Amino acid sequence: MTATANKQGTRRRRTAARKTSYVAVRRGKTKTRRYWSARVTRKSDALDLDKGVFTLQDPKRIAASLKRSAQRSRRRKANAFRSALSMLTFYVNRAGKTLPQSRKRTLMRAKEELRKQFGKDAS
Repeated sequence: MTATANKQGTRRRRTAARKTSYVAVRRGKTKTRRYWSARVTRKSDALDLDKGVFTLQDPKRIAASLKRSAQRSRRRKANAFRSALSMLTFYVNRAGKTLPQSRKRTLMRAKEELRKQFGKDAS
């Protein structure tokens, strides 16, 4: 068997597997794929977030909600400040290019406000 034949055989198997899973999905036989980041946001060991916290318009309210969630949590591994800031940063990073610039500005202001509320501001 040559290397070319082996590559072609591998390609055929991958294509066949892909077609099978596509057909299964079309027939509703398998679960639809979900983003792992959505699961982390919902079921994180760090925080139990208030519903819609990242959709709030006021940075102070976002920061206050994250702070409250972090301080209540008994499952977090780091201190409350780090857990809250990590969750906010995680959300901003996972939203990526789809996050409008105005929304990103609001969330960045929420980071600054979170630092102020925890007394960690550099100024």
